[in-house]
Amino acid sequence: MIDFRRVTELWQRLHVTVRDAPLGVALAVASFLPALRGHGTQLGDLPARPFDELAIVAIALQCLPLAVRRRWPAVSLVLVSLGFALDQVRVYHTVAGTALAIALVSAGAHLERGRRVLVVLLSAAYVTLAVVLTRLGSTEGPEGFTVFYLLLVLAWCIGAWLRSTRIAEAERRRAVAEATRTAERTRIARELHDVVTHHVTAMVVQAEAARYLTAAPERLDATLTAVTDTGRRAISDLRHLLNLLNPDHGGPDPDGAAHVRAPSIGDLGELVEQTRQAGQPVELTEAGEPAGTAGSAEFVAYRVVQESLTNALKYAHGSRTAVSVRYGEKEITVEVTTDGSGSAAGSPGGSGRGLAGLRERVDALGGEFSADRRAGGGFVVRARIPAGSPA
Repeated sequence: MIDFRRVTELWQRLHVTVRDAPLGVALAVASFLPALRGHGTQLGDLPARPFDELAIVAIALQCLPLAVRRRWPAVSLVLVSLGFALDQVRVYHTVAGTALAIALVSAGAHLERGRRVLVVLLSAAYVTLAVVLTRLGSTEGPEGFTVFYLLLVLAWCIGAWLRSTRIAEAERRRAVAEATRTAERTRIARELHDVVTHHVTAMVVQAEAARYLTAAPERLDATLTAVTDTGRRAISDLRHLLNLLNPDHGGPDPDGAAHVRAPSIGDLGELVEQTRQAGQPVELTEAGEPAGTAGSAEFVAYRVVQESLTNALKYAHGSRTAVSVRYGEKEITVEVTTDGSGSAAGSPGGSGRGLAGLRERVDALGGEFSADRRAGGGFVVRARIPAGSPA
């Protein structure tokens, strides 16, 4: 069996000149067939004459340049036009005359520079050819020459339309590629914000607390251990993010470490415990059973809780924080409430990217997100995330 896909791939790998040559060769061969002699393009309505040595030159000029019609479209069109003029003046009326329309389409589609100059020169050459044919006794008349010229213009316009279509498609692909790169940069920025901000905030808060524990070595040791653990988790999350940017991230890390998975809703307990170690009293309430899949909904729910706890550490350190997560068959509902009785931590201020990134994530899954201040102080973050989305 012939593998046509393989044949097509091999054909596409050939040089464009090699791929364009067969058409010209086919026209040249057809021009010499006895059954087709005198049945080619007839401009001027003059009686055909038998082939001679110049007929071979005319056929060669019209057919052979078609091999470079895409590489050098202007050269191809000029040579084909010369061959066509010789064909019509000598009244051979060969099938090779069809090459003029092909060369016009190719030039209209692939010529980049000097398009207007070439059109003017060829139009002037066509008028000269019409005058010569008329003096040779042509009965075509102005109407016939005009109609044939309009047909040539149509061939050029078809090529120009193909060119504009190709340019528009290239622009569309560039726009899509740029939009994809922008979306990817935005996604990476969100991931970096979530990972770095949460862990660094926790480390800053824990380090600030360690200043006041020099008189209690056992508590100081526990706090420094918590800082170390938080740093390790930050490195682990950053390794996962960097692995996503690596095309070969499916395997182990270069240093031999196992592949780090993305955080999910099942890691909420560890996240809450880490926040508690930073001095934030957090209560976690879960209702229902998580789906157990690493889908987008579970990942986004984790990020909502993570960003909310990060804000609690920043702006209401020491305040009571309640995390409520309800797992449903069709959605995950998250609510994080923080009292306003705490103090601001000695951590870098926020830029607003965190909540904006959460809103974009939830909206992308068709959910609802809100972040508001409470009447009695503090703030509340709510998210309804449709479940079942693939990772």
